[in-house]
Amino acid sequence: MRINTVFEAISHPVRRQILTLLKAGPMSAGELAGHFDLTKPTLSVHFNKLRDAELVAVERRGTSLIYHLNMSILEEALSGLLGKKDQTP
Repeated sequence: MRINTVFEAISHPVRRQILTLLKAGPMSAGELAGHFDLTKPTLSVHFNKLRDAELVAVERRGTSLIYHLNMSILEEALSGLLGKKDQTP
């Protein structure tokens, strides 16, 4: 994971809103799309950015794509940004 990729992904308000929606649980692409007044190609770009940053995982169920939040990647990026405390006395 590249930290720049994560922060680029969360730099856009639509992608942050997608992550917020996914905090409540997995959602299909169609369910997520219902929250935005955007075209499918535009939303696809946002979904791909989040997937490339590993902030979401995608599962295919029949003809639906189900998006899951991968909170550990966000936590790891924030930890890297804030720096880890030195554990030596």
